[in-house]
Amino acid sequence: MITGGPGAGKTSLIEALAGSGHAVWPEAGRAIIRDQQAIGGRGLPWVDPVLFAELMLSSDLRGHAEARAGQGNVFFDRGVPDIAGYLTLCGLPIPDHVERAAQQQRYRRTVFIAPPWRDIFTQDAERKQDFAEAQRTYAAMAATYPRYGYALVELPRVSVTERVSFVLDRLLAAD
Repeated sequence: MITGGPGAGKTSLIEALAGSGHAVWPEAGRAIIRDQQAIGGRGLPWVDPVLFAELMLSSDLRGHAEARAGQGNVFFDRGVPDIAGYLTLCGLPIPDHVERAAQQQRYRRTVFIAPPWRDIFTQDAERKQDFAEAQRTYAAMAATYPRYGYALVELPRVSVTERVSFVLDRLLAAD
């Protein structure tokens, strides 16, 4: 699992892991935003954050089920606990079903968290958050994951290739 705030290099790391032959599950949020923008939908974080969270939950549950049905490890670009962190960040209550999902849909205990990194942070049509919000998101995830029993390992601010090596080395050492 890779978590953290927006624009911290999570997706680049996931893409590099996929490029080196590892199974991955992409971040739900960006795809949902693209889909909702294409159809004029309301499931956007700046329009209806609760609907956006439900759409992310649906995607993350599907990814978790597919990973369990497959063989080998899968690297996730965010996961179910991120939804609880997102709702907390928005000042919204965490519904019981989201709480249950975060407790029941378990991932490997070690979760990598990408710290805010101003040098690589950018905004675009899908990422409207500013750097201050990226920092708040990081803090929300750093508080949320341990609440569900995960151990966070902060990713270093190094090249994507070095991050891939860092992640794989830590996972091999844990096995």
